[in-house]
Amino acid sequence: MGVVAMSAAVAVTTTPVLSSAAGARPTPRPLPAPENLTPFGARYPGGLGIYRPVGRRVDGHPALYVTWLRLPGSPTNVAAVAWMDTRLLRAQLYSGWLSPGGLFWHYTAPVAPSAARTLVAAFNGGFLMKDAHGGYLAEGHLVAPLVRGGASLVIYRNGSVNVGAWGVDVGMTPQVAAVRQNLTLLVDHARPVTGLVANDVSRWGSSLNNVVDTPRSGLGITKDGALVYVEGPMSIVELANVLVRAGSVRAMALDMNPYWTIFAYYSPASPTGRAAPGNGHRLNSTMVQSPDRFFQASYARDFVTMSAAGQL
Repeated sequence: MGVVAMSAAVAVTTTPVLSSAAGARPTPRPLPAPENLTPFGARYPGGLGIYRPVGRRVDGHPALYVTWLRLPGSPTNVAAVAWMDTRLLRAQLYSGWLSPGGLFWHYTAPVAPSAARTLVAAFNGGFLMKDAHGGYLAEGHLVAPLVRGGASLVIYRNGSVNVGAWGVDVGMTPQVAAVRQNLTLLVDHARPVTGLVANDVSRWGSSLNNVVDTPRSGLGITKDGALVYVEGPMSIVELANVLVRAGSVRAMALDMNPYWTIFAYYSPASPTGRAAPGNGHRLNSTMVQSPDRFFQASYARDFVTMSAAGQL
């Protein structure tokens, strides 16, 4: 489509604090730390469901917490959950020549050294546009028209974010910087949407080799505005249930299958050190992709970075 120009568990690490630079706006007061999640089975087996702060801190505050849940339908499978403080972090949509298409992007892989100095985490985007059934807007380019009702990740000019149905929960304003749509909402009003089928391998994305418990990812927004990312080998029903368990009031499916789901967080050795593959960590040990994915010039897909507020 043409372009229109427009105006389980892994090791937990501790990291030095990244302070706001001189002249930058003061870092906002952080959100309250997330409450631990109630596991689907035995209470906190092996620490599952208990949030741990990880990665680079922002002005002394943890900005990212992670935990894991064992899935009830597949007890050998573990879903990973990342909780992101949107008061301390600012989002940026990175675009690729394959997804969404085009060679005019400023924010594209690899993450630049200047951006790596504030990078806290990064995660995969959605389906290829031919499969997303939605639109894409970034850097003043409308690659595909925005669809009313489409599940939308909306990033504003100040780096704040929202997730919702386009034209219902979210819409175009002068402050909108980017919109990434993917299918329709998976969670709405803090409940999975109706009509989900556990053995579905096509309606919510084509599963590689028709495997039901393929790696899937999703992104939700909580009632206080935190972002939650969920990933693991599971059915679409389990993905929705974990997003709800993690506090999502609205959530959308992101990319799926082994080669496309990736969430990485970074722990540089010094407060102003650069995030890099060598200090990156997978959110889920079962992820095929590694933290160096976002630093590869050959990475042609869209993704989202979360960086320290005041430093974006």
